[in-house]
Amino acid sequence: MSLYRVTPHRFERVPATTFAAERLLERRDLQRLLRENIEVLDKDLMVIGEEFGNWQDSTRRIDLLCLSRDGSLVVVEIKRTEDGGHMDLQAIRYAAMVSSLTMDRVVEAYAQSKGVEDRDAARREIAEFLQSDGDAPIELTGGVRIVLVSADFSVEVTTTVLWLNRQGLDLRCVRLRPYRSGSDVLVEATQIIPLPEAAEYEVKLRERDRQQRKASGPGAAVLGRFWTTLIERSESRTQLFQGVQPSSSNTLTIPTDVEGIQYCLRIYEADARVLCLIRLKTEGVKKRELVDGLYARRDELEAEAGCNLDWLAMESKQERRIRVLMEGGWKLGESEWPELQDRMIDALIRLETALRNPINKSFRPIPVP
Repeated sequence: MSLYRVTPHRFERVPATTFAAERLLERRDLQRLLRENIEVLDKDLMVIGEEFGNWQDSTRRIDLLCLSRDGSLVVVEIKRTEDGGHMDLQAIRYAAMVSSLTMDRVVEAYAQSKGVEDRDAARREIAEFLQSDGDAPIELTGGVRIVLVSADFSVEVTTTVLWLNRQGLDLRCVRLRPYRSGSDVLVEATQIIPLPEAAEYEVKLRERDRQQRKASGPGAAVLGRFWTTLIERSESRTQLFQGVQPSSSNTLTIPTDVEGIQYCLRIYEADARVLCLIRLKTEGVKKRELVDGLYARRDELEAEAGCNLDWLAMESKQERRIRVLMEGGWKLGESEWPELQDRMIDALIRLETALRNPINKSFRPIPVP
């Protein structure tokens, strides 16, 4: 592929050059520039660390370790050569080495790369990038992607990448081709594997397979039994679950008569939550006033609810959340479910009772046709 300058009378070819001829080095120049402008490779990447290492038995370092918006780690390997060298083999080794990283380690690496000691602030930045709902703990998917960046790639590298992708791995090749235009050096960034036109389709296929495995796995069956027995245990205590169907996910939703306000029960591996979700997309001004008024009375409401309440402002989702957090999650044995279910039911009853009058005073119920 060639680059052309448009003139009044013709296309004028811009001469290609090499990074070596322009005295642009891998680490000092290409790696540094990509670190500051990672969107050149993918707009949905966040740089976690540069020259990432700290391995117990190895001195190898990853050029750029990134996080994708779907929660996957991404290894970026950079070469300035015309053939890519053995970067595919290096990147596979690095991907295996980071595959066991935890989110805590990722947060630590990100904080170190930013030169800050506040791990909580680093975690919040990562959560914002991942567009976390603020309730669920941020987690890695466990997958590792690879992005190979080079001035060009040999047949050996491209053949290897295509074969590995057919085996279910996720590797991409991005060609950075330099051009000389007067006193300027231009760089054309092109993803050549997979072709952009096919990349979205391949992602959809992988996501479909992942969802099918998730839906058919034991997790869905276990969660379905958990919510079914919880609803059954609630029947003698409250009518809040009337008409609510068991879920096969970790969330059970309880609607209210007010549009955009609902209660949710959520269960995770090690804890459970009861929430009031207030969505601001409809009647946002009135709902903000409601939440501000509730927060001003938080001591009184917490006394009525019988527990501490977390007040979460989810600006990216235009939501406000009032949350009860409790110990115990789906890792408990089924023999221990009743005690946890009773606590979740009790927390919902108390929270709904504490919020019912303020909500009803602010909103009229949706008329029943």
